[in-house]
Amino acid sequence: MTPLVLTLIGDDRAGLVSAVAGAVSEHGGNWDRSQMAELAGKFAGIVLVTIPAGRVDEFTAALTPLQGLLDVTVQRADEAPAARVGMIRWSLELLGSDRPGIVSDISAVLADHGVSIEAFSSLTREAPMASGMLFEANAELDVPTDADVDALRAALEDLAHELMVDIDLGTAD
Repeated sequence: MTPLVLTLIGDDRAGLVSAVAGAVSEHGGNWDRSQMAELAGKFAGIVLVTIPAGRVDEFTAALTPLQGLLDVTVQRADEAPAARVGMIRWSLELLGSDRPGIVSDISAVLADHGVSIEAFSSLTREAPMASGMLFEANAELDVPTDADVDALRAALEDLAHELMVDIDLGTAD
């Protein structure tokens, strides 16, 4: 079996997942893992499938008729995901007034400390009992075991004060 990562995006409508899942099934494949969402009227997703090695080209060709309804890209994945050796899983939660640059600023601090973002979700919502919007984010992070966690915390706390947001960082394992 060959692991493939599919990225999907198109105007949201009924039947998009079914069309892709049908192609996977028709080619003897398995739908292993996925994350999908509707954002601003667009359907977006990322899917890990496994397809028999001899049918990968046929499977990829079967996705072509979806063009126009759904933009699909196919990339071969590693046979086995890299082990999280030397990493500790942490979680980060952020809440504060929305403003441009929050994700850029947070991700820069994490990158400066060698931290990998494994999963990230965010949303904006109206602030209760105040005007304006709130920005909320949740992330799963891989932090190197040899990272200076005190320095990471200090950098995030400094940034939280600068951005006027609350940031909670803790181990998830």
